[in-house]
Amino acid sequence: MTRLPVISGEEAIKVLNKAGFVFVRQKGSHVRMKKVTSERTINVTIPLHDVLDRGTLRSIIRSAGLTVEEFVELL
Repeated sequence: MTRLPVISGEEAIKVLNKAGFVFVRQKGSHVRMKKVTSERTINVTIPLHDVLDRGTLRSIIRSAGLTVEEFVELL
């Protein structure tokens, strides 16, 4: 099992862009991104913190429909 990296919110946004997510809006310190697939629309909110907590990052990865390995590979 791959360990979660320690990254910022901006780095998480870059990885999600590579995974096909697009910027929708920013409200305060949170960015909303979405990805439309043939099956469903996936919405993910990313806080723009200098360091994301591991639980928060794991939740973002899970909400995006990715595995930790896929996320790290895109990083």
